[in-house]
Amino acid sequence: MIELRDIRKSYNGTVAVDGISFSIDKGETFGLLGPNGAGKTTTVNMMVGALKPDSGTVVINGTGNPTDPQVRMQLGNSPQTLSIYEDLSAEENLRFFGKLYGLRGRKLKERVDWTIEYAGLQDRRKSLTKTFSGGMKRRLNLACALIHEPEIILLDEPTVGVDPQSRNLIFESIESLKKQGKTIIYTTHYMEEAERLCDRIAIMDFGKILDIDTVDNLIEKHGGLSVITAVLRTIPDDPSALPGMLDGNLLRIETDHPMKVFAELAGGGLKFTSARIDRADLETVFLNLTGRRLRD
Repeated sequence: MIELRDIRKSYNGTVAVDGISFSIDKGETFGLLGPNGAGKTTTVNMMVGALKPDSGTVVINGTGNPTDPQVRMQLGNSPQTLSIYEDLSAEENLRFFGKLYGLRGRKLKERVDWTIEYAGLQDRRKSLTKTFSGGMKRRLNLACALIHEPEIILLDEPTVGVDPQSRNLIFESIESLKKQGKTIIYTTHYMEEAERLCDRIAIMDFGKILDIDTVDNLIEKHGGLSVITAVLRTIPDDPSALPGMLDGNLLRIETDHPMKVFAELAGGGLKFTSARIDRADLETVFLNLTGRRLRD
């Protein structure tokens, strides 16, 4: 569906994207994660044809280049910077973007009605956008990207600055698009969003792809060990036989197989006042791959 082949982009000698290649299958929700300045937005802008790579190619559906207006018609882009007009109403914004994509008459009306309902803005369709909350603007921004029924949808930080209710509605909207078989490219700083929505994830830093895989596989490869922390009811006669480190009655064990180890401890007669297992998650993977240094 989408293929990037060794694409590169620099600004005034600073490399933003450094020879990345990957492909996205039809119907896949593909996450693109990375710290600030990693090159995510530049990559997305090249995928939609807003920027031309210095070298390399972006191919849509096997043959098309997104700088071609006809190819770009297959794409819907919801950028991080809101692309709506605040002195127009929600309905007027959607009608405007629909006309840019060649919609007219009954078809335009049908798509405006559908996207208004999709964004949960039925009661505010006639209101000026400048009166909207941040969440309402984000939902309208997404609706404008969908007005022409694109097969490929690029969502760049679609939940920045939104309230929990709007965030949940955006999640449900994206999940409904997945069920319709749409191809979705999703960039975010929120790891739990990527875990919930994405089939595969690419983690990017300093213009390069560090790894691409499913969430489970990324955690297995880069997440590190799980940690069992248990408060012992009694200390065994031979504490040195315990796995892990014992501090007073607090036992801490790092392991690849936490459930197996926990079952062995319980089966061996060890008594706990309390115990918990902390597993690696996508945030752990992200920090292990990109480091913990602040990015401003």
